[in-house]
Amino acid sequence: MSPASTEPRPLLDALRAGTPLPAYPEADVAQARKLADDVGSASVSAVEALPEALAGAVLEAAVLAGQVALPEALAASSVKPLAKAAKKALYRLRSRGVTPPEAPKEAPPAPAPETLPTLVTVVSSAGQYGLLLTRVVRGGVELLQVIASDEQGVLELTRTEQSRGDIRRILKHGLKNGFGMEVSREEGARLLAEAAALNLRTRTPFPPDLEAALRHHGVQPQEPEPLPAPEPDDVRRALEGDQLHVTPEIAEWVPPDAEVRGLMEQVQSLASSPLALSGPQRQQQVRQKVLDAARAFFTPEVRQRYARRLWRMAAFFDTTARALQADVARGEARRLFHGLDEPFSLFAETLFAKVVVLAAAGAQAQAAQGAPAPEAPPAAPTGERRSPGGLILP
Repeated sequence: MSPASTEPRPLLDALRAGTPLPAYPEADVAQARKLADDVGSASVSAVEALPEALAGAVLEAAVLAGQVALPEALAASSVKPLAKAAKKALYRLRSRGVTPPEAPKEAPPAPAPETLPTLVTVVSSAGQYGLLLTRVVRGGVELLQVIASDEQGVLELTRTEQSRGDIRRILKHGLKNGFGMEVSREEGARLLAEAAALNLRTRTPFPPDLEAALRHHGVQPQEPEPLPAPEPDDVRRALEGDQLHVTPEIAEWVPPDAEVRGLMEQVQSLASSPLALSGPQRQQQVRQKVLDAARAFFTPEVRQRYARRLWRMAAFFDTTARALQADVARGEARRLFHGLDEPFSLFAETLFAKVVVLAAAGAQAQAAQGAPAPEAPPAAPTGERRSPGGLILP
C-alpha cells in the first residue's frame, strides 16, 4: 500500500505489518498499533486523541474483530468525523448480525411495605396509656393491644388478627374520639421497647407474648432518652402551668390516693383549729398545706415521671391544634425533668390545689341537697383567688 493512504483497511494492514507511516507522528502510529492489537480494551479518549485516519483504522480493527463496544461508544463522540465513522462501523457490524448487547433493564422498584397507623392513647392520671401496634402478616393484619404504665412497664398485651378494614375502623374511632394520637410504626415500637425496659428495671414480669412482640417489631428493651435542657422562656411557662389543668385530658389528673388523703387530713385539721383566724389567714394556711404537699410529693423520681407525661401530652396537644398548651407542657416538662425548683411549678401546685377545690365543691353540693356531708375544708373568702387558668385556688 502507499504510505500516504488514508483508507482504514490499508492503514490497519500497515499498522499490523509494522510498515513505516511517515505521514503521521511516530507516537501516534505506535499508539494506534497498540490499540488495533487490543481493540477490546481501547478507550474512547485514547482513540479520539489519534489523527482521524489512524482512529479510522482502529475502528476497522473493531469491525473485523466483531467488537461492538468501541464503535457504539464513539458514535456519541464530540469529534463529528469520528462519530460518523463509528456509526458506519456499527451499520457494518449489524449487517453481519453483530448487535450491541441490550442494556440490562433496571428492576422495578420494590413496592413500599404497607403501613397502617399506630395509635398511642393519652396518659391517664395513674400514668397508664395504651398502644395499638399493627403488623402485616400473611392473610391479614396483626393488632397488638398494649396497656402500659410509666411506673411498671407493660401490664397487659393481646395479639389478634384483624382485617385491614377492621383495623382502620378501630384506629379511626380512637382518633375521632380524642383517645390518642397517630404515630409512626417506628415510634410505636420505640414506646413498646421503653416500656419493656421499665419492666426489667422494676422487676415487673413480662406479660405473655411480649418477647415475641418485641422481636416482631424489631426492637429490644431500651431506656428512654433524657428530655432536652430547659430554655430561658420556661420560667414564664412554669407560671402558666395551672392552665394545663383546664384541658379535659389533664383535668382528670389527681395525686395518688395516699397523697390525697394526707392533704385532706391536713386541711380538715385547719377547720377544727381553735385558733381564731380571719378568712384570708385561713386561706393562706390552706395554700401553704397544698404547697407543702406538692413539694413533698414531687421528688426527683416523680418529677421525671410527670415530666415525661407532660412531654407526651405536648405532642398530643400539637396534633389537636393546641399550640399554647403544647408550649406550656414542654416548658414544664423540661424544668421538672432537670430539677429546677424556683419558681415552683404551678402545674405541680395546682395538681394538689384542685383536690381541695373539688372536695369543697362536693361538700357544698351535698349540703345544697340537704344530705349530711362531711365537714368541708375551709371555704375561700369573698374575693376568691383564681389561677390564670380559671381554677379557684384555696
